Amino acid sequence: MSRCTKLVDVGRRQFLRGGAVVVAGAATSTVLATKHARAATGTALVEYPANRLANLSDLSPNEPLDVAYPDDDAPGVLLKLGTPVEGGVGPDGDIVGFSTVCPHKGFGLTYNADRKTLNCPGHYSVFDCEAGGQQTWGQATQNLPQYILRIDDKGDIYAEGVDELLYGRLSNVL
Repeated sequence: MSRCTKLVDVGRRQFLRGGAVVVAGAATSTVLATKHARAATGTALVEYPANRLANLSDLSPNEPLDVAYPDDDAPGVLLKLGTPVEGGVGPDGDIVGFSTVCPHKGFGLTYNADRKTLNCPGHYSVFDCEAGGQQTWGQATQNLPQYILRIDDKGDIYAEGVDELLYGRLSNVL
């Protein structure tokens, strides 16, 4: 039986010493990167624009209204679900807004009115609109980005932020 001559025989102490050096190096680089990121941005809070998306009169129960937020390259939808939901706004607490780009691979989502879900045709992820865009099925690894909405005294609906990272972006606001 021939023995491989390219293997290195490492003793336990040498292995542990090498592991300690790697861990110390990783910890140092993490601390430096965090300090640099805070210094570069000044603050971790993102300034979202307050964009008018629609008016209450533009919405019909359980019919999606196409919108874009935080910019024209970020398609989304407003929904009047008909029952109060967490994160919902409006007189009935049932108006929500979501990105319509799947967070898994960027496919466009379609609305299923019977189930009140947004569905991905690519890998079949399903997002529950009544549960804050929570993924209930499929390949996605994060929930659907939901808009933070506000309604003024004229019934105008404004988006003022997003609770998850939009697909394909390093920052939601470009």
